[in-house]
Amino acid sequence: MKPVLSSFQEAVKEIPDGSVLMVGGFGLVGIPENLILSLVEAGTRDLTIISNNCGIDDWGLGLLLKNKQIKKMIGSYVGENKEFERQVLAGEIEVELIPQGTLAERIRAGGAGIPAFYTPAGVGTPLAEGREIRTFNEKEYMLETGLQADFSLIRAAKADKMGNLVYHKTARNFNPMMAAAGKVTIVEVEELCETGSLGADEIHTPGIYVQSLIVGIQEKRIEKLTVAN
Repeated sequence: MKPVLSSFQEAVKEIPDGSVLMVGGFGLVGIPENLILSLVEAGTRDLTIISNNCGIDDWGLGLLLKNKQIKKMIGSYVGENKEFERQVLAGEIEVELIPQGTLAERIRAGGAGIPAFYTPAGVGTPLAEGREIRTFNEKEYMLETGLQADFSLIRAAKADKMGNLVYHKTARNFNPMMAAAGKVTIVEVEELCETGSLGADEIHTPGIYVQSLIVGIQEKRIEKLTVAN
């Protein structure tokens, strides 16, 4: 049985200043929005965030950014976050931009205990400066290292009390690999089920990767609403 926490404040209280966090989601889809809000309320600072992007100005990781709680952002997309752009240009935040496929593989490798791998992405660009380059089958590849985090904050649609997780469609995105790559994985879950109620074939993340669960209701905001006339 995994601990089922009683509040989101309790869920983040052990995260100290200076932590490295992986935060699931793609845009605003699949983000652990209540865990993020609790981090904002806690005022935890000097964070290194590993996530695909940094939310929007008024939601998701953008709230931590606005509150200047992020020291370094490791991701693949700056997006339309004006405060992110402002902080980068003002030198107020350190940013490491990584090709999206490389980011995904670095996280997956970290979770699998693979220290490094070679990829052709970035060869011949400024990203390759100072990197080890090797040639395989007459093609150049550069060395990338796996990523791990002190804490992974992820969201799932369902969990049983053993911590086995099921995600909903595209909300799966980076969440499963981040669950594996965090030393401590805290899961914001929409529905908590009894052990044995989830079919073995529908489980996306085994409970071995999960340290604690917290049940919550999400707003599930839409990043950019497009409607037909």
